[in-house]
Amino acid sequence: MPRKIVNGVMAGRSVAQPLAMHLVLLATVASLASAWGPTKPAYSADTPPAWAYPVTPPDFKLPPDDGSVKRVPDSSAAFSIGQIRDRFFTKDWHPGDHPAMPEIVARGRKPDVLACGHCHRADGSGGPENANLAGLPTDYIVQQMADFRSGARKSSVPQRLPVSLMLSVARAISEDEVGKAAAYFSSLKPKERIKVIETDTVPKTYIAWLIFTASKDGGQEPIDQRIVEVPDDLDQFESYDDRARFTAYAPVGSLEKGEALVTTGGAGKTVQCAICHGPDLRGLGPIPSIAGRSPSYIVRQLYDLKHGQRTGLWSSLMARVVANLDEEALVSIAAYLASREP
Repeated sequence: MPRKIVNGVMAGRSVAQPLAMHLVLLATVASLASAWGPTKPAYSADTPPAWAYPVTPPDFKLPPDDGSVKRVPDSSAAFSIGQIRDRFFTKDWHPGDHPAMPEIVARGRKPDVLACGHCHRADGSGGPENANLAGLPTDYIVQQMADFRSGARKSSVPQRLPVSLMLSVARAISEDEVGKAAAYFSSLKPKERIKVIETDTVPKTYIAWLIFTASKDGGQEPIDQRIVEVPDDLDQFESYDDRARFTAYAPVGSLEKGEALVTTGGAGKTVQCAICHGPDLRGLGPIPSIAGRSPSYIVRQLYDLKHGQRTGLWSSLMARVVANLDEEALVSIAAYLASREP
């Protein structure tokens, strides 16, 4: 029988430790609230930063299936275009990199539940378009699925394809399937795969279905106040190779500014991330790791929390943490976190 989820925790498990930690952290954040000052946003951006929320162009069409077979570096596997695009089939390019996948991860359940590994990859690494699930606490993953299902977790740009797919899956997946997928992804070790480079100029980019990528025509442009995160090999990324790597370009000085905000709170602007996420930023109890994660993903989550699109368990704590962060601070924090070893 499927185990019931109560507030995101499977029945039969001890909730004493997560609950105790929740109360301690709540008290810690509350005690610091007066030092932070008002929680009115330090900037009033009416629209989410487009560079962090790429939306598939309305006229985008996948190239026709020409019957070719795809291959990626360091793999003996070969998959057809049809298999690459099949959302009920996880592209397992490197089966030696992970344990056996549960059926829900490998193939999903037709017609409504996509294979978890299709979007999030066989090793849970995901991409800039979605979450890296590798090594996240089981109860955290379960809670996020509950929040998607209840509407407590939404997006500031709901028309993005990864968001709409996630919401659809969350409504159809069973609690037992969530538990199996969560246990699998939690057992995996996250890998370093993002290189952060500070620069004043970046390659010109365009949206390649789900993410930004460097323009085929070349060219450079000012980075301005943003992070430009692109795959090192677009074909490898679009083949769902979980060993694909990414380069994140950030404004000069971002890493130093981000380190100050993350480690000291920036003279009262926020609070040290280590209080909740652990001294190495790799998670603490039911709280997730934030080290080595996609900076695009991090900015989306901080922005969504700041603007009330994530209201599930723990979100009230984070809403206070991000309340006084301007866009420059979000960029700096995300760049610094992405540079850390996961």
